[in-house]
Formats: sequence, C-alpha cells, structure tokens
Amino acid sequence: MLDNDFQSVPYRPRQPLQGRRSWLATLFSVCLLCALAGLIWWSQLCAALGMVRTMTLHGASSLTAPLQQDQPALPPVPGQMRAVWIATVSNIDWPEHSGLSSAEQQHEFRQQLDEALALHFNTVIVQVRPSTDAFYSSRYAPWSQYLTGVQGRAPGYDPLAFMLSEAHRRHMALHAWFNPYRVSVQDNLAALASTNPARLHPDWVVHYGGRLYFDPGLPAVRVLVTQSILEVVQHYPVDGVQLDDYFYPYPVAGQAFPDAASYQRYGAVKFPVLADWRRDNVNQLIAGLSQGIKTLRPSVPFGISPFGVWRNQADDPTGSATHAGVTDYDTLYADTRSWIRHNWIDYIAPQLYWSIDYPAAAYNILLPWWVKEVAGSHVRLYIGQSAYNITRWNDPQELRHQLQLNQQYAQVAGSIFFSMKDVLHNAHYFRNLWQTL
Repeated sequence: MLDNDFQSVPYRPRQPLQGRRSWLATLFSVCLLCALAGLIWWSQLCAALGMVRTMTLHGASSLTAPLQQDQPALPPVPGQMRAVWIATVSNIDWPEHSGLSSAEQQHEFRQQLDEALALHFNTVIVQVRPSTDAFYSSRYAPWSQYLTGVQGRAPGYDPLAFMLSEAHRRHMALHAWFNPYRVSVQDNLAALASTNPARLHPDWVVHYGGRLYFDPGLPAVRVLVTQSILEVVQHYPVDGVQLDDYFYPYPVAGQAFPDAASYQRYGAVKFPVLADWRRDNVNQLIAGLSQGIKTLRPSVPFGISPFGVWRNQADDPTGSATHAGVTDYDTLYADTRSWIRHNWIDYIAPQLYWSIDYPAAAYNILLPWWVKEVAGSHVRLYIGQSAYNITRWNDPQELRHQLQLNQQYAQVAGSIFFSMKDVLHNAHYFRNLWQTL
C-alpha cells in the first residue's frame, strides 16, 4: 500500500542539487515508513503467534482478561486440562489450619488461585466433603471441623459459593471433590457433631483401622451419599463432580472389613462371592449418582480418580503388566472397567504416581493400558500426576518425561496434580516445565 501511495505522487522538475536533496529526502521518508510498517507487521505477527502458542500450551484460561464478578468459567481447551487438587482433609492444602478467620481463609484461597493461574493451571478440584462433613451449607452433613476447628460450627460465610465465585472470576473451572464413605479419620464417634448422620445412625458405621466408615453395603448409606452430592449439583454452579480413590477402604494388615452382617442381610442370596457383592454396592452408587447428576444438570461432568492399577495380569490377562499389592477391582472393589463401558462417568483420572520403569507399577506400562481402556468410549482420560514426588525421584526431570509420554497419546486429555501445596512449593519447576513442552 505504501508503494502505491509513492507511485501516485506527481513529478515536479527541480534544479539538479535541489532535486537530489528532495529525492534523497523522499527516499529517506519512504524507507522510514517501510521500516515502521514492517515493525508494526512483525509485532502483530509475534502477538498472534504468541497467542496461538499460549492457547495451545496453557489453555484458554491463561489469556489475560479483566476479572469480572461471577463470570462463568471458560471450558478448558480440548486435550489440555491442567488441574490441581486442593485437599482439605486434615488441612493438607486449605485452609492452612482450622480456626482461621473467614477473611484469612478467603485471602489464602485467593492467593492460591492467583499462583495456580500464574502457573497456567485452568482447573482446581476442591475437596468439599472430606469426610461426613461439608464446606457448604448442607442438609446431610455438618460444617467441616477443618474450617472452624469444631465440627458443626458455621464459618460465617459459604466457602463453596466463595470459591466458585473466585475461580470463575479468573476463568478457572472448579470441580467439587467428594469422599463418599469416610466418616472420620479418627475412631471416635462421640467427637462428631450431634447432627452428623453417623451420630444419628451409628448402626450405619463400621470401625476399621482406627477410622470410621459408612458401610457401603447398606442401601440407606447409598441414598445419603447420593443426596449429599446432588444437593451441591442442584444449588451450586460447580463445573464438575469428582470422587476420589476411597471406596472400600485400603486394607489394614490382620483386619477384615466388618460387613458380614450386612452381607448376610443384603447380598448373600444373590452374590455367593463376597467380593462380587461389594463391587455391586459401589457400582450401584456410581450408576445412581450418574443418573442423578444428568437429570439435574446434564452438562456437569462426573469423574472419578481411582487408584492407578485396575488388576494385575497375574489375576486377569487383560490387566496391566504390574505387580501391585493393591488393585481397584480386587482390593478396593472399584470396578472402573464397568464404569467406563456403561458410560456412567464422563472422565476418569487414574492416579499414576509412580516413576517410569518402577518395577511394581511402571508409569510407562500403566499409561498405555489406561489409554487402551478408554479407547472407543465417551469417557475422557486425565492422568493423576504426583507433584509431591518431584524432589524424591532420582531423575529431577521425571515429571517432564511423563508429560512428554502423555503427549504421545491423543486420548490423554490433560493432567491433574496432587496437590496444591506441592505444586506451589515447586512453582519454579512448573514454570520451567511448561516452557519445555
């Protein structure tokens, strides 16, 4: 365009010296304009390329935009979920400790979100029901002791509503994370709030390994757990619902889970094998919860983050080439394969916290196994990654190598890191990590 403008300028005869000066001045002006135009074009090109690269590497939530109150979260870029778990049980990640004022709790949570956003995370998965307690106003569970230090004591604000508002202001998604069967990490029923369902129905509770659990074999327990989750889906604009890996509890040496009475009452006739009945109990919970979520809010994804090994090949030829002492199917009674094949869940995030070539459960063995497991289904695959092992692994670039392996499979739709405190403790590592992928 500049060239066309220059060619249209009418010619005026001049004296030789004066003409030369004019010609030189004109040439200088044209060169200056060309240089300026080139600089503008180059800046725009770099900005465009930079935006594309940012969206590709970090997801849409990393784009700078003014914060707007209660603005809905932008969905993660397909295939690029970058999430971090925020554990509240025993105050692992948030709040730092129980009994902080509401202002202190809110300041701490905002700071965590800001730091996670600066590290290009686009999703947080917050434990809102760590036991039979709640970080929201619930008809089915008392206020969590991890807020105020006393179970049942109100914190003076609605933590879940606050967290959703702050996450959405930053264009981050927030999934509500529930632990379905755990009553308490301590074996003391009397220490619970008088309104706790476990206090109201002590016959629903089993004592195992120094902790309290609801018996998954009781239909009333299934109803309670389902209702306590669906009330969140109904009353809060959560961007997803997630259950963790705690179904039947991890085994304690020398102790049998005490559900013989409920098995005889509800399962022995139909299920001659105890393990089959236990798996059916969990399957009923997952299927019913899935149906309830889709009835209330079909757009809300329902996900589960199970233990990373379904079954060993020694027990099932279709299992993974692992030698894990615990498995989903045989130990925790979590039949993840059925959940996937029946489309009861929208995503699965197996916790692959082991290193590449780890003898008992190698990351590079389990990753393609899970990829194959979801192939042909509608279930998205996210990988649960270990942030707490970054400084423990022999290879300081172990996590980077794992993420590079993830990129080799189109089915891997992103990663979820455990947990927030370890991500922030290794902020420099993550900042450099994204630059190299």
